[in-house]
Amino acid sequence: MMQPNPNRDVEVSQPPNDGISSLNFSSKANLLVASSWDNMVRCWEVQGAGTVLKSSITQKAPILSTSWSGDGTRVFTGGCGNTADVWSLATNQTQQFAQHAAPVKSVFWIEEMQALATGSWDKTVKYWDGRQANAVCTANLPERVYCMDVKYPLCVVGTAERHIVIYDLRKPQTEFKRISSPLKYQSRVVSCFPDKAGFALGSIEGRVAIHHVEDRDNSKNFAFKCHRENNEIYAVNVIAFHPTFGTFATAGADGTFNFWDKDSKQRLKPFLRCSAPISAGAFNMDGGIFAYAVSYDWSKGHEYYNPTTQKNSILLHGVLESEIKPRGNSGKKR
Repeated sequence: MMQPNPNRDVEVSQPPNDGISSLNFSSKANLLVASSWDNMVRCWEVQGAGTVLKSSITQKAPILSTSWSGDGTRVFTGGCGNTADVWSLATNQTQQFAQHAAPVKSVFWIEEMQALATGSWDKTVKYWDGRQANAVCTANLPERVYCMDVKYPLCVVGTAERHIVIYDLRKPQTEFKRISSPLKYQSRVVSCFPDKAGFALGSIEGRVAIHHVEDRDNSKNFAFKCHRENNEIYAVNVIAFHPTFGTFATAGADGTFNFWDKDSKQRLKPFLRCSAPISAGAFNMDGGIFAYAVSYDWSKGHEYYNPTTQKNSILLHGVLESEIKPRGNSGKKR
């Protein structure tokens, strides 16, 4: 029988009571936030070999995405209430920050723009500065936002019908490039390279594409299979780049996570399979911790989810340099 914590990682205390939709570490301290389908956002402090739940808020609808402010004092949230909100950790108060005509799938605070980017199922990405009720800028998309990532000035949006729209955020209203996904099936997750030269894209069909923005780098593009077992194929739910080494983690609906090096095209470290899908994951600010959520990811529909028996947990893996450092090179960020 599969175990919920076969890799013997640290369990986060008082985890969410429903499906976990996102995990995010602060860039200023070892603070971790998680959003979930129970309408709550929770914040823990990682202390030594354990965690302490610092605070939590309840909102009106399930939360799909979170993003920290640059100074680490606020958390932005987006979800099924068609809004993005800002949560002040000092006061534990929330207020509306953005409005869409459909659920908000992705939120990203962009420090360089002093603005929040929100990607929605209403087929737009909007930018908000908080000083006015309306968006300061709107980019119209061909379809609903399914996944999105920002590493200024690069923004990559994956939509329904396999569109990939790339923006240079110095001109956020203008598409830099639009392509069809290099993968044949629905986009599930996208993550920009640390050097902003491209992105990794994961699909529901157990495959990841490594893709560069500029045509001159096309020869470096490739795709690989992952999160498969025999004839079973699982969704890729997580792609997270390590902040120091430029290597990355993937996690999927099969309940496993792996560390990879795209430049040498090899898997650095596989981990043991958990008893439920891994729905979210993130490295902390120095890459010494990889947090991952063992939680139903809706990949098989609502009929496969029983909230009375499904345990949701967040686990913290202490990352060894030997697991994540590229092999045979200097190990610099790429």
